Formats: sequence, structure tokens, C-alpha cells
Amino acid sequence: MLAETGVLKPGTVITFAPALISTEVKSVNMHHESLPEAMPGDNVGFNVKNVSVKELRCGHVAGDSKHDPPEETKSFDAQVIVINHPGRIRAGYSPVLDSHTAQLHIH
Repeated sequence: MLAETGVLKPGTVITFAPALISTEVKSVNMHHESLPEAMPGDNVGFNVKNVSVKELRCGHVAGDSKHDPPEETKSFDAQVIVINHPGRIRAGYSPVLDSHTAQLHIH
């Protein structure tokens, strides 16, 4: 996981969106070494209490449950750059959006 903003510490209660699963962070690790916290830009792994891997999916967002928890959104604005597309893009075209670890079909 790439820490985008904020700080992730053991003991923090986090929520995963859009699943709305809340849990406590047990540990934070980088290169198999335990860390006291993850800062923005850190690429880390973390362990949580009582959540199965099957309950989470690529693209889920984790955030502090008590201070601005993540929420699902129905839309967003983006600046898009198309690189090396093999044909013409026409009305009705449905691209695939890659955002971090998520791949989404856009309609």
C-alpha cells in the first residue's frame, strides 16, 4: 500500500471503502521490518485485526475512521491523457481506468 496522506500507526482504527469495513491496525511494515508509523509516500504493508483477505479488493481505500473516513463516490473529474491508442476514439467508447491497483471499466 502506498500511503498517500496522513500517518498510519498501529492502534489506529481504519475504515476500508467502499466496503465500509472498520478494524484496528495491528502492525505497519516496510521490507519485512516493523515501523512505528507510515508517512505520506511510504510504500508499506500493514496487518489488521479480524478482517479476511477475501473481504477486501484491489482498489479499496483505507482511512482513519475517526477523522475523515473514506467514502464511496459516484463520480469524479479527471484529466485524461491517451497514449498509443491503436484506433480512433468515438462516442460510446468504454475505456479501462487504471488507478493505483484498481482497474475500472468506464461507461
